Amino acid sequence: MSARMNCPKQNHGDKPQQAKDRIGTVKRIWSYLAVNHKLLIAVLAMVVASSGLGLLSPFLLGKGIDDYIVSKDHIGILVLLLGLGVVYILHSLSLWYQAYWMVGIAQNTVFSMRTELFEQLHRLPIHFFDKRQHGELMSRVTNDIENVSSTLNTSVIQIFSSLLTLIGTVGIMLWLSPLLTLITMIIIPIMFFGIKWITKRTGKLFKEQQRYLGELNGYIEETISGQRIVKTFSQEETVMNDFLGKSEKLKKAGYFAQAYSGFIPKLMNVLNNLSFAIIAGIGGILALNGHITIGTIVIFAEYSRQFTRPLNDLANQFNTLLSAIAGAERVFAILDEEVEAKDESKAQRVNQIQGNVEFDHVTFSYEKDGNTITDVSFEVNAGQSVAFVGPTGAGKTTIINLLSRFYEPDSGSILIDGLNTSSITRESLRQNMGFVLQDTYLFQASIIDNIRYGRLDATDEEVIEAAKLANAHSFIMKLPNQYMTILNQDGSGISQGQKQLLSIARAILANPSILILDEATSSIDTVTEMKIQEALQRLMVGKTSFIIAHRLNTIKRADQIIVLNEGEIVERGTHASLLEQKGYYYTLHNRQVENQAI
Repeated sequence: MSARMNCPKQNHGDKPQQAKDRIGTVKRIWSYLAVNHKLLIAVLAMVVASSGLGLLSPFLLGKGIDDYIVSKDHIGILVLLLGLGVVYILHSLSLWYQAYWMVGIAQNTVFSMRTELFEQLHRLPIHFFDKRQHGELMSRVTNDIENVSSTLNTSVIQIFSSLLTLIGTVGIMLWLSPLLTLITMIIIPIMFFGIKWITKRTGKLFKEQQRYLGELNGYIEETISGQRIVKTFSQEETVMNDFLGKSEKLKKAGYFAQAYSGFIPKLMNVLNNLSFAIIAGIGGILALNGHITIGTIVIFAEYSRQFTRPLNDLANQFNTLLSAIAGAERVFAILDEEVEAKDESKAQRVNQIQGNVEFDHVTFSYEKDGNTITDVSFEVNAGQSVAFVGPTGAGKTTIINLLSRFYEPDSGSILIDGLNTSSITRESLRQNMGFVLQDTYLFQASIIDNIRYGRLDATDEEVIEAAKLANAHSFIMKLPNQYMTILNQDGSGISQGQKQLLSIARAILANPSILILDEATSSIDTVTEMKIQEALQRLMVGKTSFIIAHRLNTIKRADQIIVLNEGEIVERGTHASLLEQKGYYYTLHNRQVENQAI
């Protein structure tokens, strides 16, 4: 049940979302990774092995130059080549295994996050969805989690590998020549301030990029869903201009984020070449004076590249990590949302509801600035039907939302069979309720499966019988594949009235004790309306029915009609008694009769 007409949608695009706790987000991601701790230890072992082997090859090469090449020791050179071959093979194998295992860890992690997020969406209250674009939520389930996935596949390994390589490189360089090491370190301050200047800007830009991507996805989903309205009112140009505006924001954020982060490898390349030139120049002078060997210069030249490469990798991975953190924050923001209030500890499961309903001085408001309904009281006996009439915003749908516990009253109580609804578990309460709404929703599945959604254990014969009672069987049999016809998500291929008949068949199959009919015959032609009315009469037999309708001729048979205006009950009675009163209902009725006559 939706409360969109009563609960305004918030605009989440007014300002960038701020990071609540970046360190906390990293810790939460790590908690997911730690579940695979054994495999993670194996990956770390391979990282240590690959880093060590990566450090070993330049050292062996430099020593080989001094010990074998300079002295022209052919056997030694052969041994050196074989040794380097073994090192390179082992290095490649360790890289392959760590990547292979890390992919598994990353996929397990995002699988857990995606599953937890999807479960959380089903635990959230209805008002959460009323205030957010569905496409933006979809972006968090897909784009943001995929962003985390792609980062975990590479960044975790790269960060550990770069740190180990950096520490090992500096240690060996200090051991070989403290002087050359100190000279090489000259570039570190330049590198530090350069990276700090860049990452300070990219962090904000990556968060904006993710936010604009979510907004654009939400707008696209909304536009595609409302394509018929767009074309009906010839608003293609307006929609396209809005799309271009949102897309332009995403393009700018993405451009500057990628452009700034792209400065890092360029900066590192310049510093890398500068470091190599310094080592070659000063190392050559030291070698000529006999302070170091040629092999040591070669080792330093290689290590200088290995020294800047992990710094470069760390800087690049930091930008990628910022993007992943921005996505993870959006995911965790949903996970941290307050879920639908838990049932009270003494709440009981009710298997079968008789259908006696009482609203006792119920007051409720969606916002704090005014009540949506005020001091509403009425009783409905089991098997009776009650209709709610009134202008838009009078509180009709709100009463249904409260009855089904999508919202809780601010004051007063709602009783079903003498039990306060707060003492009945939501699941068992809603299992005893059936809904036939104005906006019928059909899944992308066969017709028989769409009807069976009302009761999943129903047999094919029971489904067909429900369709017959709903006056849907005849049109279903005319379809190419009859009950096995696959419907699109929006039910295109069948008329609005036929969708409604399928919705009624679904409710008949569920056989609820309490029935909710919310504008079930709205926007339906006269002939189809007669079929729907006939099906609804069969559906309502023996059930407590709550009917919301603007067409007053659809509620003439109701046992009780309650007229609402500005959230308060202004009249109640049967159709005949309300006409005799010549009050609000009488005015509404005559106005509709006059409009129909015109």
